[in-house]
Amino acid sequence: MDSELPGYSPPLPPPSQSAGSSANTAQAGSQHLSSLEDSKGYKWLSLTVSSRAPNPASLPCFYQGDIISGQVDLDVLKSESIKAITIKVTAGTTLVGQEEDTFLKMEKELWTPSMPLPDGSKVSKFGKGKYLWPFSLALPTEVQVQDQKVIKKFPLPATFSERASAGYLDYKLIVTVKRGTFRVNQILHTNFAYVPLTRPEPPSRMLQKAYKEGLPLIGPEGDPDGWHVLYPITIQGKIFDLRQVEVVFGLAFAKPVTLYARGTAIPLWLTLTGDDEQALDLLSSPKVIKLLMVRSLATGVDATNDDVEKRTDNCFLENVARGVFWAPEDASAPGKRVLQGEVDVKKSFKPSTQFPKFTIRVRWFLLDTKTSFTIDIVIFDICSIIWNYNLSRHMVSSL
Repeated sequence: MDSELPGYSPPLPPPSQSAGSSANTAQAGSQHLSSLEDSKGYKWLSLTVSSRAPNPASLPCFYQGDIISGQVDLDVLKSESIKAITIKVTAGTTLVGQEEDTFLKMEKELWTPSMPLPDGSKVSKFGKGKYLWPFSLALPTEVQVQDQKVIKKFPLPATFSERASAGYLDYKLIVTVKRGTFRVNQILHTNFAYVPLTRPEPPSRMLQKAYKEGLPLIGPEGDPDGWHVLYPITIQGKIFDLRQVEVVFGLAFAKPVTLYARGTAIPLWLTLTGDDEQALDLLSSPKVIKLLMVRSLATGVDATNDDVEKRTDNCFLENVARGVFWAPEDASAPGKRVLQGEVDVKKSFKPSTQFPKFTIRVRWFLLDTKTSFTIDIVIFDICSIIWNYNLSRHMVSSL
């Protein structure tokens, strides 16, 4: 079954810089300088680039639709011959122990012997002096990549680089000074971060009012437009090894279900229904219920398949967040227990990515730490618009 899905996104720039607009020069947050030095420490080649990063020490950062702009400086101490000077953007995925798989390459010639210098003059050989070339490169929003023998278009994925990760997704800005035959080219590069943009819709009016005024949340029954309710899951087992019980779990996420912004909280609504009051009390304790947000990184040729976690060893799981629950006043009734909760979407969270050989998804696990059962409720891909329900019911021998 297909539906919209939860997700998260980075904060958006002003409207003029939105994801739907044409390419824009990155808003100047910082200038970043990198250089090549000779054996005596003299900086003869420099790359300066402006980006949205908060400070020069940070990695340069660009948003979807940005134009990368800056300049290349060449400081020649003595006359020398150069074949060409180029600048390019590359991006690729690297799995531990393997070579980088490049999926983006944009190259621009800054100078060749047939091209004039920025001042209009022409040279065949560089004499002593300083030379500079301004440049600009517009980042695409999509890229064509082979996925399981088929060439497809994919949105340009976000940078992913974490310590001890099984894989990395990197972007680089590279200046190359090309020398003549039998001479080694010299390369200056800097990594940069790329951030796709998405715009979450506002939550329902009732939910906004509750959070703004500190009021109790209204659940799915009273605010059906404000929640997305998942299919219920039924758990069966024995309580204290004495009697058979059955409890139905229902989980709802606050809308909008398309995206959640990083740095915000996802409101949750959990209901438990059944005929055994003691079982309901045991299973509905906020200290007992755990809702885990588990991120998976799938690599390999089948990384984009929805069932890749079941069919490959190239899938790596990590707990990235946990829901916090509490019992609201007057919400429970005989045969029914209600818990409210939240999951914090930290600003450091990496957005999900569906990309060949490198796909990041999020899975929710609802667990009871004292009763040894696990419910695989839902798996969703935050950046696409497909919600895949896992309706398998897990039977347990004891509760």
